[in-house]
Amino acid sequence: MIYQYSIWPLMAILVSLCGAIPILASDRKPNLRESWTLLIAAAKVIIVASLLPTVLNGGGFVFTIAEVIPNVPIQLRVDAMGMFFALVASILWFFTSLYSIGYMRALDEHDQTRYFASFAVAISATIGVAFSANLLTLYLFYEMLSLSTYPLVAHHQDAEAKKSGRKYLTYILGTSIGFALPAMLLTYQLAGTLDFSQGGILTGSGASPATLGLILVLFLFGFAKAGLMPFHGWLPAAMVAPTPVSAFLHGVAVVKVGVFSILRVIFHIFGVDLLQDVNLGVVITTIASITIIVASLVALSQDNLKRRLAYSTIGQLSYMILGAGMLTAAGMTGGLLHIAMHAFGKITLFFCAGAIYVAAGKKYISQMDGLGRKMPITFFAFSLGAMSIIGLPPMGGFTSKWMMLIGAVDSGQLILLVVLLSSSLLNAAYFLPIVYRAFMVPLPAGEVDEIKEAPLFCLVPLCMTAIASLALFFFHGIFLQLAQQALGG
Repeated sequence: MIYQYSIWPLMAILVSLCGAIPILASDRKPNLRESWTLLIAAAKVIIVASLLPTVLNGGGFVFTIAEVIPNVPIQLRVDAMGMFFALVASILWFFTSLYSIGYMRALDEHDQTRYFASFAVAISATIGVAFSANLLTLYLFYEMLSLSTYPLVAHHQDAEAKKSGRKYLTYILGTSIGFALPAMLLTYQLAGTLDFSQGGILTGSGASPATLGLILVLFLFGFAKAGLMPFHGWLPAAMVAPTPVSAFLHGVAVVKVGVFSILRVIFHIFGVDLLQDVNLGVVITTIASITIIVASLVALSQDNLKRRLAYSTIGQLSYMILGAGMLTAAGMTGGLLHIAMHAFGKITLFFCAGAIYVAAGKKYISQMDGLGRKMPITFFAFSLGAMSIIGLPPMGGFTSKWMMLIGAVDSGQLILLVVLLSSSLLNAAYFLPIVYRAFMVPLPAGEVDEIKEAPLFCLVPLCMTAIASLALFFFHGIFLQLAQQALGG
């Protein structure tokens, strides 16, 4: 691959980072503040999309910010895998920004300026992770994301929000410093570099299988944003945040940054051949499989809609890691493709959860009887999002899950086939009853009859992401091509 030296990868990061300044300056002018937010979000999508044709044609971009460690510069590089993630994140951030305006205004939330500014910094960090050329750069942006999302998690500033914020930072910073950082040091000592390489930089390092296994486990749990058990507790706790934050955490950035970081380690630090040689794929698939099944079972018991969605996310994230751990072409492609499919489906579900709360003041599943008759658009969109997460055609989630099923067969590990099919049944068991209650059970006697759809700024984004989840079943060619290019296909 030929990389052009260009400042545009840096501009993709800076447009929202610098955009936080006019957002802060517009504190007393809500209309102007929100205009800045949408303008910056649109500019982010345009800049990222402008890099796409070159990447699809087999090229890329590189930009060096500084070199502070020998052979390990703070460097940006736009390749197929980074473009895949950046494209998903930037598109969905625009929808989240639009949704946030309607949600925050409808509930008259406090400190909206800080909220939108924190969002802008967080999406900058996310694109930074996507466009990182090596582990050091990725780690720096990973930590930047952790710190910039803390004000979002603790937004309400009450005792519960502060407690959840502390738990969030304890898990995320504790694991990254305690596990990921030592793994990086060991990697640097063995390889002499931290650059991402198609064949993996640890190949030929001479490290023993035990040492390689230790480094792998440290990375898997060190990037705890991926929600692998037992380092998943921060994720349900973070549901105390406003719903657009939950959507951002689960669909756009934080959890996907964790998965993306782990996939970078699997593909470009270890490499498929090395993982096969020392039989470490089974370590990845075992941890992911346990997380998938346990999280799905816990989701069944949650009455709070956002908490059910949170445990669903924990399981779905591990689908992506499970696919990568299969070390087969179909499995790895499906795992990477599931980043996009899950992102559009899950953000739709969170948008719907927020719309239900705005319009009806309800957040528990047991309270949603008959609401589908009052809010048909919202609950139809919820149904589409749920179908995609379950993996039912004709939704995008079917495509990625189908490829992982093929990957499980190709790997000869039929137990993984059982895990995938069982978990999809569990997905159906915790989503379909919500749809049934909303449409088929009558509205309780004495229920407020004036319930109607949420404001337009909330309704339009959830409709668009739901339609996108459907469209991705038919039109996923760009994401599939990027995924195949990322894996050297």
